Amino acid sequence: MKHFMIKYRFQSGTEDEWHKEIGRFIAALDSKPGIKGKISYRCMKERDGTGYYHLASVVDETASKALRESEFFAPYTEKTKSVAGGSVQVLPLEVIAETVYRG
Repeated sequence: MKHFMIKYRFQSGTEDEWHKEIGRFIAALDSKPGIKGKISYRCMKERDGTGYYHLASVVDETASKALRESEFFAPYTEKTKSVAGGSVQVLPLEVIAETVYRG
């Protein structure tokens, strides 16, 4: 399993519309054949700030490829760059240890 953190500062647009866009992206992940059930995606926001953190986990390279080739991935990536003012960090992560519960 591969894990990533996407982080940026929200700089452009309205947060309400951006949150709806994130919801649409997650709905697509949950329904697209070849991806459904193979990608975990969670978006969090600093409570009193403009920082956004997206945590993604992909079960294997086949699911990762299916995501990259999907009709919704490139537009979402571009919108992310746009709301972030062009500055987005994608950090590959390695799990060192974890609890059994993954809530």
